[in-house]
Amino acid sequence: MKHFITFEGIDGSGKTTVMHLVYQELLKKGVKVQVTCEPTDTWMGDCVKKCIKNDVDPFVTAFTFIADRFLHVKEIKKWLDQGYLVLCDRYAESTYAYQGAQLRDHLEDPIHWLQDLSKDHILIPDRTFLFDIDPDIAMNRIKHRDELISFEKASFLTKVQKNYLELAVSDHFQILDATQSIETLTHICVEDILSSECC
Repeated sequence: MKHFITFEGIDGSGKTTVMHLVYQELLKKGVKVQVTCEPTDTWMGDCVKKCIKNDVDPFVTAFTFIADRFLHVKEIKKWLDQGYLVLCDRYAESTYAYQGAQLRDHLEDPIHWLQDLSKDHILIPDRTFLFDIDPDIAMNRIKHRDELISFEKASFLTKVQKNYLELAVSDHFQILDATQSIETLTHICVEDILSSECC
């Protein structure tokens, strides 16, 4: 069984909905499971959310994300040590994909720069589910939200999606067709998490 699982994808991909359904299914099976997310529900996570909402300088936003994750990893390690399976909605690859897109006009290789900043302060997930979806379809799913943030534009999400797919060559990734039904995606994730096969 895998123990640290992350759910990634652009806004509107359905990853959050599926993660919570996976959580419910695992509870039914008697699994000791903890749900978490990034940005976190902490004062540091609140700083990240303010940066996003106010469209703050991308370097400041990136550093704030990394600081939030530095504290988050300590909590994740505690949960893992206590025997929990941890499900995380967004993790390091979100920063690489989103802030990598933001910083592309400022740095030659923003993803590598972000990875280098983070490398000594992250855990590598046992599995990362990447919810792959066309940005136009994703935007159609979220267009009725009360307030769209600066990241939630098709042109920007196209860049993010490209970054995600470049990152997904790592062994711990599993790319999922996010246009499949919620039930199908939930089943795929649960079966994979409970599998003893190494990712």
